Amino acid sequence: MSEELERRLRALEDRAEIAELIARYGPAVDSGDGEAVAALWAADGVYRFDDTELDADGIRSLVTIPTHMEYLRRGCAHLISAPRIDIDGDVAVAVTHSAVLLRDGGRWVGERVSANRWELVRLPEGWRVRRRINR
Repeated sequence: MSEELERRLRALEDRAEIAELIARYGPAVDSGDGEAVAALWAADGVYRFDDTELDADGIRSLVTIPTHMEYLRRGCAHLISAPRIDIDGDVAVAVTHSAVLLRDGGRWVGERVSANRWELVRLPEGWRVRRRINR
């Protein structure tokens, strides 16, 4: 295989892996699975939203904060748009929009819409989130 073809194949595989990683966030957080949420982040990763910044332990316990527990009680859906991904070697930045929907009787109501910046790093176990900023 030519070097150019190998480079292009690697870029496609990286994009697919990053998109799949980001897509796992919604189902993990909606099911209250803190371990699955934490598994998306690097050990030194952080998640910043509103005025809050969580380290690895905080990310793991994200699903137990009172606001999120209320989301789970009501029924929630975290929807994330397809990412725009820029890769530079072993680091990448993905940009998405996200929406949190809450069940209200027989319908779903938008609770929050955000822009997201996902800073990722390639580790031996694959791509992981180093930092997510949600605004």
